[in-house]
Amino acid sequence: MREIIFDTETTGLDPKTGDRMVEIGCLEMIDRVETGNTYHAYYNPERDMPSAAEAVHGLSISFLETKPKFAETADELLEFLGDASLVAHNAGFDFGFLNSELEKIGKEPISMDRMIDTVAIARKRHPGAKLSLDALCTRYGIDRSHRVKHGALLDAELLAQVYVELNGGRQIGLELAADAAPSGASSDTAGFVTPALSKRPDKPRREPRVHAASPQELARHKEFIAGIKDAIWAH
Repeated sequence: MREIIFDTETTGLDPKTGDRMVEIGCLEMIDRVETGNTYHAYYNPERDMPSAAEAVHGLSISFLETKPKFAETADELLEFLGDASLVAHNAGFDFGFLNSELEKIGKEPISMDRMIDTVAIARKRHPGAKLSLDALCTRYGIDRSHRVKHGALLDAELLAQVYVELNGGRQIGLELAADAAPSGASSDTAGFVTPALSKRPDKPRREPRVHAASPQELARHKEFIAGIKDAIWAH
């Protein structure tokens, strides 16, 4: 199963009022495992960059005006996306901008049937909790210390980890483990494998550590106990 995790950065909140997509970052996953294949591009929005938007992603118009227009590299993006499902956080926002850019150059919009929204998944898993990407990274212990400002590819990389956790995390493969379980192993209805007992590989024997209290420690403990007034064990 091929899926593309993606994120966009824009000049604002609404493509219908003239806002444009200025960055896209895409990351390929197959069977919920990152393949290492990515696609990343900046775009000249052919308009100004509001200060509020620049404060979020740090992309100035002086930087972007040297980048290609969306129409110039759209085919490269579409080839990378292929017919995969597209995963985004608050996906309606990202789909809205991507399809707006496609429509501007006369290309077919991407079907909403391909959309997977991680906010919707998180809302079902964690009702009432904060659902921002930062909040979910915190919940799942995902390091985002290098995320100073929003960046499309960086956010896609973080979202890929969140997406895996929202779908069971490291337990994703356990449902497949029964097929590869060793002889004598069994699995329950949830797909968890109970391995048969087997002899561990030979390893150097480590002498057990001594955990008993020393005579000095026992004497100090006895002195401490004796100093407790009206101890319940004395009645």
